[in-house]
Parts: sequence; structure tokens; C-alpha cells
Amino acid sequence: MRSHHSLPSVTAALTAIVALTACGSSAGTEPVEDASDEYGFNTEGLPIVEDTLTLTFGGTKSALAPDYAEMDLVQQWEEDTNIAITWENLTGQVYDERKNLMLASDDLPDVLFNTGLSDAEVVTNGANGTLLPLEDLIEEHAPTLSGILEERPDIRAAITASDGHIYTLPSVEELGILPYPNFLYINSTWLDELGLDMPQTVEEYREALEAFATEDPNGSGTQDEIPLSFRTDSFAANPHDLIAALGGQPTNNDHRIVRDDVVEFTASTEGYRDGVRELADWYADGLIDPESFSQDDVAYLAKGKSNTPILGSFIWWEAEEMVGADRLDDYELVGVLEGLDGQQLASVANNQEINRGAMAITRANQYPAATMRWADRLYDPVMSAQTNWGPIGSTLEEDEDGLLVQISPESGESAGERRQRVAPGGPFIVTAEDFEDVVAPEPRAQERQELVAEHYEPHRANDPYPPVMLSNEELDQVSTRTADIHTLVLEKFATWVTTGTVDDEWDGYLQQLESLGVDEVIDAYQGAYDRYIADGES
Repeated sequence: MRSHHSLPSVTAALTAIVALTACGSSAGTEPVEDASDEYGFNTEGLPIVEDTLTLTFGGTKSALAPDYAEMDLVQQWEEDTNIAITWENLTGQVYDERKNLMLASDDLPDVLFNTGLSDAEVVTNGANGTLLPLEDLIEEHAPTLSGILEERPDIRAAITASDGHIYTLPSVEELGILPYPNFLYINSTWLDELGLDMPQTVEEYREALEAFATEDPNGSGTQDEIPLSFRTDSFAANPHDLIAALGGQPTNNDHRIVRDDVVEFTASTEGYRDGVRELADWYADGLIDPESFSQDDVAYLAKGKSNTPILGSFIWWEAEEMVGADRLDDYELVGVLEGLDGQQLASVANNQEINRGAMAITRANQYPAATMRWADRLYDPVMSAQTNWGPIGSTLEEDEDGLLVQISPESGESAGERRQRVAPGGPFIVTAEDFEDVVAPEPRAQERQELVAEHYEPHRANDPYPPVMLSNEELDQVSTRTADIHTLVLEKFATWVTTGTVDDEWDGYLQQLESLGVDEVIDAYQGAYDRYIADGES
């Protein structure tokens, strides 16, 4: 996949020497010169090069996205910069199948765009020279990104490997909604039918579920109602806030939270056990859907759209996707219930708003200075908005206050589908301040922001584990152990809720966790967290 660059007739002096460590069985190790000046490289202004420079970009793209060369925004980038791109981006599954072979070969693209690289892949391919260290290039040729990293040391810390190098560029979208994916909804029409108020406490919520189970609120004449359904290990359908309400223990999919700068494993605490024990009582009373522990998203979402309404309460990202537009008015957001101990605890997930894999420059690239200048343009706030949502005039327009707002999509196409067709993604940063001064959130995102601010953020129970890049040693320490621990916790949760045996099996479970190395895992995450905090404060 190496690109073939058309050399201009006149060659200027070299811009700089960039030490690139080649890898692979046939590559060896040798310095490669930055030849950006051969194309009339400009250190500021546009175009970036006087003579057209062609680079190859590889990486992932949405299945709905056309070839990136067809996108209006991408064509504008080429016209502005005089850097032409041969795009070789593939859909996720295809790219995943070919990625490792590509990284191990000498047939690399110049740039990985939407890299699809795991932290382990970044660390490994940075250390062996497949990916270039970028920190000096950023300082010299990326004034926009440099300014952002100066103001936001947390972003710098998130993209800095344990060896001190930056191998990938970030994308950031600070909406503040990812930490709270598990919205709890209830059928308010059934509440009205049964003369019940919206529950405020977890006891009142259980009483409502008991009424749903026994009093035929859908009028079918049979006990076909499902009082509560959820999924375990889902992005947005987990009963974490119920565990917190019943046992006082905030938790999340990773069973890893931060409080007072201390990394905690949540699934071995007394509070977690208490919450599971209470949920087992609910299950024994017929309040929890038995399929909650086995269903996939397709089966789960179908329950909200059955011919006869059967779903009393559920946990999901948004109600409309679960129950459809026709039944949307039948459901209301419950929010965070007051727990048995009188507290309202909103568990915070570890879903990250800082993605560190937006773009990387490979050892195949002979023009890293020009490439970094190209990438830096995408960090301008207005350009970042277009990179993320699509071009002005197509998906965005200025309102009377100069704020970029969404243009309504054409009939038959959702905003999400349109976004995948016209927005390439890659490097961009849209901060919380940018959402006030530059671009308005998408309408549905703004609605969720308001719901989070009203119902969840005031009851924030923990900090998320931040976007820390673990070292190779830390990755070795946690990767296999974490998978085994996660499997054990999920299996035991399902068993205990459905059989009520948590107390009988608890001591043995703790011993299993110890034998799987849970203490070593948390120690590794604590060490990486401490390094991240130190880097972010430096």
C-alpha cells in the first residue's frame, strides 16, 4: 500500500531529519529524511505545499461512508492544502482482519486515519518504529493542537505513552453524556392506570414493579407483563444504579471506579453483595425478566415494540429506540432513585470522550512535517465541527448568533446516517466550550445533556477511570487477568440473582478473584492512574 509520490522538477533543501525506526524482518533500522521541502513546503498559510503531494491514508470507515475521496469536505481539504490523498480506508471488520498483517509488513500507508488501534497496538508499534513519535512534530508544525494541549494537559496525558512519546493524535467530543449511558425508564401510563405516583425511592420503584406483575396494567387478561428488563455487559442497559441504590456501591461495566484518586474494584465489596442479594429477592418475586441475563440487543429492543404493550420498566440509552415513537409518551425517565441508605448514587461509566486513535503517521511517510501541518488544520474549532458532523452548507449552518447548528436531514434519512456519509472523522477536538461558542450539539444530544444535568450529574457517585495509556508491562499484567475476572463477575451475577445464592458462595468467589490476580490488576491500574495524573499536572 505504499504510495507513489510524483516528484516535482525542482528539489528544495530538506526541511529536517526525522529519525524513524523501521521494523519487520526485512526493514532494519535507519534514519529517514523529511522531504517535505521537495514539494515547496510552507511552514504557515495555505497551500501547505506548492507542488501537489500525494499521500496514502489507511484505516477504518463506516459501512455507510462512501470512498472518502467523494466527500465534499475531503475535496475541499485537497484544494486548500495541495495535498492529495489516496484513501484506502476499510470497514471495521475487514480492516481488523488485515491490520496486523499490514503493520508487520513493509507495505504501509503513510498515515493511519481512524486508526482502529488498541492501546497495546499503539504501544507495540510505537516502540518498534512502525508509528512515528509525534511530540516534536506537534510542537514545530501544529500550533493549533499545541495550544490545545497546553491548555488541556489532560488531553496530552491521555495520548502520551508511558515511554513519554505521543504516537497517535486525538479526537475529542465533550458532550458530557457518555459517563451516564444507563437511563432508567418506567411506563407512566401504567402508573396512572394503577393510581401510582412516579417512584422517587427504590422501595417505591419496587412497589410499582410488583403492581405491574400482579394487576394487569395492559388489560390483556393474562400475566404477560414484564415488570423490569435489562441487559448485563451492555453499553447502555445495565442495572448499575439499582445495585448502588440497593447496596450503596456505585459500579460500572469494568467494575473499576475512582474515588479520591484511589482505584477501586467494585465487585468484591459488601455493598455490591448487598445489592445483588436484593436483586435476587426481586427476581424471586417475578419482577425481573428471566431473559435479562442472556438476551442480545435485538431481542431486548423487540420487547418494547411487541403488539401488546408488555414492558413496564427498562434501562437503555433513550426511550424511543426501545419502544418506538408511537409509545414514547407512555414512558418517563425515572432518573436516580433514593437508595435504601437514603443516598442517590449515579454510577459513572468509564466511556471516554478522549479518543487517542484518530490518526498516526507511519514509518513509510517521507513527509511528516507536511503531514502534521495537514492534520493541525483539522483542530481548528470550526473545521473540527465539520470533520465530526459534515461540511457547512450540507449538515451545518450558522444561526443568527453565528453558532453552527444542524440542518435537518432530508426525509427518509436520519442525522446519524447522514453524518456517516459526509463526515470523515479522524482528528478533531470539540470541547465543552466549543459547544457553547462554535457548534451546537445535535438536537438529541442536547436533550440528553439536559437530562444528564438534571437527573444524573447532581448525584455523581464516583469518577471514571480516565483515558490512561497503559505500558506494555501493565498491559501484560492486566489483559488476560481482566478478561477472566470480567467473565467470572458476569457469570456469578447472573447465577446469584436467579438463584439467590450470593451469601453461600461469596467467600469462595473472593478466593477465586484473588487467584485470578484482581489485586495485581488494580495495582497496575493505580500505577497507570498515578502516572496519568502526574502527566496531566505537569
